[in-house]
Amino acid sequence: MNLSDIKPPKGQKHKQQRVGQGMGSRRGKYSGRGAKGAKSVSGYSMMRGFEGGQMPLHRRLPKRGFTNIFREECAIINVSTLNELEGDTFDAASLKALGIVKKIKYGLKVLGTGDLTRAITVRANQFSETAKKKIEAAGGKAELIEAAAQA
Repeated sequence: MNLSDIKPPKGQKHKQQRVGQGMGSRRGKYSGRGAKGAKSVSGYSMMRGFEGGQMPLHRRLPKRGFTNIFREECAIINVSTLNELEGDTFDAASLKALGIVKKIKYGLKVLGTGDLTRAITVRANQFSETAKKKIEAAGGKAELIEAAAQA
């Protein structure tokens, strides 16, 4: 037995129903679409979320909060991740080359989660207070760079 011998169980596969094949086929004349109306004509497409005139779900639910369309999202990395990496100098380009950061977006931000046990130099656009304290407590340097220099 091999993969080419495998077949679906009897009765699982069905022949595709061909509509509009004459009056004897029980799917002739209007082909299951009814006589009149938008749905009966070719080229008909219903609006996304349309519920037949009932107030759609996306309009029934309350809207909350605010979305800032001008938000500038930074790539983030934790101090614990930097501690595990080899080397003593890190910046956005080197982290991207290592595959730690996927997209740099609007710069790099270092967060203070985890512990740092060695002295490292980190060049980033933003540092959290705890990250800066942990880097400097371990004998390293937290160098702040401008976002324009990143691009």
